[in-house]
Amino acid sequence: MKRLSRLSIFGYGAGDAANSMIISTANMFLLVYYTDVAGIGAAAAGTLLVVARVFNAFTDIAAGRIVDRMHSKRWGKFRPFLMFGFIPLLLSAAVFHVPDVDASMKLLYAYCTYALVCLAYSLVNVPYGCLVGAMTQDPRDRARLAGARTIGGLSVGATLGFFVAPLLGAGGDMQLIFSVMTLVFAVTGSALYLFTGVVCREQIGGSVPRITLKQSTAALKANSPLVVLCVSSVLFVTGTSATGAAQFFYLRDVLSRVDLFPVMAAAQVAITLTLAVVMPRIVGRWGKKAVYTVGGGIGAAGGAVVFLAPAGLPWLAVAGIILALLSSASVSILTWALIADTVEYGEWRTGVRVQGINYALLAATRKLGMGFGGGLVAFALAWGGYASAAPVQADAALLAIRAAAGLLQAVLMLAAAGIMYWYRLTDKTHAELVAGLQASR
Repeated sequence: MKRLSRLSIFGYGAGDAANSMIISTANMFLLVYYTDVAGIGAAAAGTLLVVARVFNAFTDIAAGRIVDRMHSKRWGKFRPFLMFGFIPLLLSAAVFHVPDVDASMKLLYAYCTYALVCLAYSLVNVPYGCLVGAMTQDPRDRARLAGARTIGGLSVGATLGFFVAPLLGAGGDMQLIFSVMTLVFAVTGSALYLFTGVVCREQIGGSVPRITLKQSTAALKANSPLVVLCVSSVLFVTGTSATGAAQFFYLRDVLSRVDLFPVMAAAQVAITLTLAVVMPRIVGRWGKKAVYTVGGGIGAAGGAVVFLAPAGLPWLAVAGIILALLSSASVSILTWALIADTVEYGEWRTGVRVQGINYALLAATRKLGMGFGGGLVAFALAWGGYASAAPVQADAALLAIRAAAGLLQAVLMLAAAGIMYWYRLTDKTHAELVAGLQASR
């Protein structure tokens, strides 16, 4: 099989940079925006985040079915959807423009705009994720694509950490900052989606061009590795999303060190770039399952440090956050490679190559995790009596922030790593079944 070019790998990474202009911005700042700018209560904002992500999980599954039913002779199965990436980007700009009206209308506007973003994003993100399985079956190339995807998302996350978060912590005009940021992202991200659609070629065709609902259901029932991966993923993403949503509150209110946000962004850049380079070799030696499990254990240790670190020892807390970043980056890279492996497993079991619904199911569990994580942070803030206008938070609020930023991650990542015990699709098994599939073709 033809090896992937550097351009196609770079182009795939560019697509996740566009994705992150939507998803990372929401994960990092939407809760802050709703509570501190739009004036929506923490409990109401938390409920909104959970409901929206549950809705997003269903839109992902619907998008998977649509993808499995579509096929373009010229562009392939997945690339045409990327041409419409500008729509969720424009809608995400609207999310950060809640009008100054009465409380019920604010909440209604927030629900409607965020739901529209979720729907439009699913129709772009699901086919984007499926491209990995369609571009190559080589484990190292899949690890390279997963690494490029992580770097693409990192570039946006680093931008938010280096430039946006310090402005918010310095008391700048939050509404103006978010307005400029989302409009710039809408223009830049649209160009990146188009670039990905043009340069990322599909080399692995489906066993059938259009897959029926019966075939999709049968493939899912036979795919136990996919189920295990999805259960682990929802736990893992809930933990990382809680940490991401709580990090600004943790640095500002617990440590009183918003200036550390750029340090965290720099650490994330260094960790992710390093892992993207070395991960294919690590996977080649130890296998994806083992590295994923170890990564989850590291994240649990990091969360415990963040929760227990005294406010007077900020660098101990930073060490815990860095461990959490190391875990998040390694597991995220591997997740996108593992989901592609489950496609071949399902084809081997049923004879039908189902890609859209596989990725959609994983994406749906990740969206649930994002919603649960953000919602749990918001509920913790409400339970602790967080007051957005208070210069100093009460002890109960500080404890709630600590728990949201560290304890949740420690418990959930440990559980996510433990669940992978039942994941039986090792790299050796995958190589054997791929060889059998190629022989049968």
